[in-house]
Amino acid sequence: MTTLPAFRLETHFSRWEFTARHHMTASDSETMSMAELLSLADEADRDAWERLTLGYTETHGAPALRKAIAATYEGLEPEDILCFAGAEEGLYCAMLALLGPEDHAIVTVPNYQSMETLPVTIAASVSGVALRPENNWQLDIADVQAALQPNTKLIAVNFPNNPTGAVAEPSVFRALAALCAERGIHLFSDEVYRGLERDEEKRLPQAAELFDRGISLNVMSKAYGLPGLRIGWIACRDHALLQRMEGMKHYLSICNSRPSEVLATIALKSRHRILERNRALCTRNLEKLGAFFAEFADLYEWQAPDGGCVGFARYHGPGSVEEHCRRLVEESGVLLLPSSLFVSDLLPVAQDRFRVGFGRRNIEEGLEAWRNHLRRARVR
Repeated sequence: MTTLPAFRLETHFSRWEFTARHHMTASDSETMSMAELLSLADEADRDAWERLTLGYTETHGAPALRKAIAATYEGLEPEDILCFAGAEEGLYCAMLALLGPEDHAIVTVPNYQSMETLPVTIAASVSGVALRPENNWQLDIADVQAALQPNTKLIAVNFPNNPTGAVAEPSVFRALAALCAERGIHLFSDEVYRGLERDEEKRLPQAAELFDRGISLNVMSKAYGLPGLRIGWIACRDHALLQRMEGMKHYLSICNSRPSEVLATIALKSRHRILERNRALCTRNLEKLGAFFAEFADLYEWQAPDGGCVGFARYHGPGSVEEHCRRLVEESGVLLLPSSLFVSDLLPVAQDRFRVGFGRRNIEEGLEAWRNHLRRARVR
């Protein structure tokens, strides 16, 4: 097997995620306690939890879980769902199942590293399509068309986007799906932040709903705020593809955690309440974050993202953004992610930006530590 390069973001998190006092770049929503989640269970699911035995579960996911997931899509059935141990396992299996050494893929930039690194490792060639800040990080369908090659097998996108928080225009996303359908290309759509859009009118259809080669990736970690469950899934009506991915899962997790599957089923049945709670928290935090950046307008440029719980702010202060983020975490315990962690082998990524998160409670504590750091720096 080809050796994969270091995962820059996860390597950085290994050093700082659980040691920094103020995790101001978290990419997930506020989580729940077991008691809070179980309080949402109906009688049948509470009984399933109490009677749970700790044996193996089905490789493709427990029937009740797949049914609950399918209910989050229009026109899909449980047979169209394959569960994984988190989103990363699903992404890994999908890229291996979709691409071969003679193929070409197209990936949006900036991105979550594995969505680029895996195609680059597997395929003959990969083209990047830029989400440009001067275009509000929007996808330009003309750029996609220009990148097409006769052997293009896959187009991979992520909306709401990590790290920018951009959401493609619905008409553009539908045009992309139509283009893929016309060319026989699979559209891999990372939809892990779907449900956290600021304007629900901008919420995109899910790729798996649009055509049979649409592939939707989702997970309990991000919009739902339940990363500890380690439950992700792929929805797709291409059952031959799902079968190939299931075969790969046999070499990885084999099956998911049975307790996590029951808990994820409870959460999905109460998804509207959970997502409403998390959207409201993001809205409140965005107001506080916007006020903070306005207070330090000489140092930062900020545009509230369309969705998700992360944004890509610009740094205008002295020194590099890399140095700025390093000093913040080392001196004041405030963790941000400089854009060097989102560098791409396909296209340039602006080196004056950093990812900031706003999906968790108690953002005020982190903002105050950040504010005090900046004030001390001005005195020096």
